[in-house]
Amino acid sequence: MLELIQQYWLYFLVGQYPKGPLGGLALTLILASLGLLLSLPLGLVFGLMRVSPYRWVRLPVTAFIYIVRGTPLLMVVFWAYFFLPSVTGIKTDQFWTMLIALVVFDAAYLAEIVRAGILGLPKGQMECARSLGLSYMKAMTSVVLPQALRNSLPSLVNQFISTIKETSLGYIIGLAEVTFIATQINSLVFTKPAQVFGILGLTYFVLCFGLSRLAFWIERRLERKGLGNRPQAKVAA
Repeated sequence: MLELIQQYWLYFLVGQYPKGPLGGLALTLILASLGLLLSLPLGLVFGLMRVSPYRWVRLPVTAFIYIVRGTPLLMVVFWAYFFLPSVTGIKTDQFWTMLIALVVFDAAYLAEIVRAGILGLPKGQMECARSLGLSYMKAMTSVVLPQALRNSLPSLVNQFISTIKETSLGYIIGLAEVTFIATQINSLVFTKPAQVFGILGLTYFVLCFGLSRLAFWIERRLERKGLGNRPQAKVAA
């Protein structure tokens, strides 16, 4: 395994770059990061619409989220790769196809994370803000949403973990992410599939386990802050 790593580590990390397009683990991380960052604004908007008091705002977004969450990501990838070009007349490459699919898919899940964070706060937060003369949107964006996002940080990290694993579906459309590169390396060394995919599995494990521990640390830190604030509230009372 060490010999395999020494021989192909650069190809595994960046693909054919700089002599060719960027690929490998670097492309996986870039794709996952962009997918989460670009879907976050959509997730925020959809999450706010999900808790809107107006049905005409809430129901269409709810239907969209149920449809996306009830559809495998692979189907979303196929729609972005085959359906969108036939409708728009614009054919996207593998990277943009996968990015579009991740943004749509992650936006639906982030909307539910935002919604859960908002509903997890005491109702008195909104009522106090409204009693001070703030409009519904001002109270939501200035008082409720910042607290909801802070409490949702562990879930956001977990969603990033899921996004990293979801990028492996780019292999289906020929995207040179880390799984595709591992398959290419395996085709070069036919006698070592266990070592090649063992390294791939270990790479995913190190990334995802490290991020999961980060999510756990954030969660514990938020809990300690919450517990630390309780005695002060009692004294003030």
